[in-house]
Amino acid sequence: MSTEPRTVTLATVDHGDVTIPCPAWCAGHSHHDPHTEYVDIIHSSPEITLTFRHAVLLAAGLVQSPHADVDATPSLGGRATGVSVHPLGDTLNPVQLYELAGALDAYADRLRDLADQLDAIRGGGQ
Repeated sequence: MSTEPRTVTLATVDHGDVTIPCPAWCAGHSHHDPHTEYVDIIHSSPEITLTFRHAVLLAAGLVQSPHADVDATPSLGGRATGVSVHPLGDTLNPVQLYELAGALDAYADRLRDLADQLDAIRGGGQ
């Protein structure tokens, strides 16, 4: 097993080919567009998805743009590793991710309440 840092060479529109280190969680750059600017290079992990009846309701994964402009909008990601959540369209920090998990827990409870109400309306499963 190699102890050397894992690197990738990517084409960019403004810096030509660049070689950068990849974090251990990075799943690769198979979707990299060579017209991407250097500051927009993104490391992405595999996504986890919430799928119901063949529809993806939520997808989330680690992301980092190691060369992002320090003035980049925090919700769009940046130099710090975050979790990109779709279809929310935001990159969340740990506190925000826990808030999302809490909101999903509360929503699941509301869905169960709605299922109980529907069950009662339908006569208890008849």
